[in-house]
Amino acid sequence: MTNSTGAPLRLAIVGCGVIGRLHAEVAAASPDLAVVALVDPRTDRAAVVSEQLVTAGRSAPEVYAALGEALAVGGIDVVSVCTPSGEHADLAVQALEAGTHVVVEKPLDVAIEPARRLRDAAAARPDQVVAVISQHRHDESALGVRHALDAGRLGRVTSAVANVDWYRTQEYYDSGAWRGTWALDGGGALMNQGVHTLDLLLWYLGEPVEVVAYTARLGHERIEVEDVAVAIVRFASGALATVHATTTAYPDLGVRLQVHGTDGSAVIEADELTYFHARDAEGGEWSANQVEAASGGARGALDPQESHVAQYGSSHGAQWADVVAAVREGRTPWVTLDDGLRALATVRAVYLSATLGEPVRVADVVEGRYDGVKTRTGEPERVAAGA
Repeated sequence: MTNSTGAPLRLAIVGCGVIGRLHAEVAAASPDLAVVALVDPRTDRAAVVSEQLVTAGRSAPEVYAALGEALAVGGIDVVSVCTPSGEHADLAVQALEAGTHVVVEKPLDVAIEPARRLRDAAAARPDQVVAVISQHRHDESALGVRHALDAGRLGRVTSAVANVDWYRTQEYYDSGAWRGTWALDGGGALMNQGVHTLDLLLWYLGEPVEVVAYTARLGHERIEVEDVAVAIVRFASGALATVHATTTAYPDLGVRLQVHGTDGSAVIEADELTYFHARDAEGGEWSANQVEAASGGARGALDPQESHVAQYGSSHGAQWADVVAAVREGRTPWVTLDDGLRALATVRAVYLSATLGEPVRVADVVEGRYDGVKTRTGEPERVAAGA
């Protein structure tokens, strides 16, 4: 199913919380997208998004309480799934079966089995685009490092360090009944906050093979999931990486991703390329602009899918521009369903390893060996004073 007419794609946004409002903001700034439907059982949230679109000079979309109602009316080209994570795959399958293209916010889902159902539904409909939001792949810094890796400028990649050192208050978790639950949030610091950085790690180092991990809940109450996760990931290339994700790092230290090789190293911090040192660079250290120039320019040297960097003024906008192009050109989007499934399986491997106390192979997670195993937070036992 392609749309090469150049007319704006008619978009339905499912879930009108924080992320749904962001997708509406991107659509309002894009001449290629027109929001025609907002879906949320809470009509007050849909009203906020509708007002946002009208203020931006767009027409007020129709409001529905359920996706099925919107799909029954028709006139939708793309469905954007922005609900709590545990609803993602089922809603995406529903949209696919109705004949629309689908964009799923991160993560793909909270469990592998529904994600596999979505994969199978998409495989049966190759003309429909399915993309998973991983907008940081469109950042200039991320593209610069990827180019350097593709050009071999870092030599053999040997290791990486991914730190997501964030802080979330107890009020953050108390603000929504779904937050911090296994059923709808699917995990804590790693699944919710750390999955974007994990996605970049996999993009740089390749196929993850095995995970050893620990998790804990140490700084928050009334949540089921972890607020600290620490893991070692072994890759098919032999490279090793450490992953640290937390929502207890007061006052919030942000995100840092380091990639190390035999001929150079790169560091991305707060979405900026803060360090790049390669053996073949003049003077050793390169700036972000030099990395971009040496690789032919972040826009010019990439595949057509990568040409939308910073379009509409944000990385989310850049990814949506790629989705629009994929629909119109009848091609695969840059960030695929398989990419989302790989990231989800790696997160699940972390939780399974922490639960079972043993290494977990990522391929075994994808293939269903661990279906039915309930993960838990590895909260240390509390020892009574004087015990």
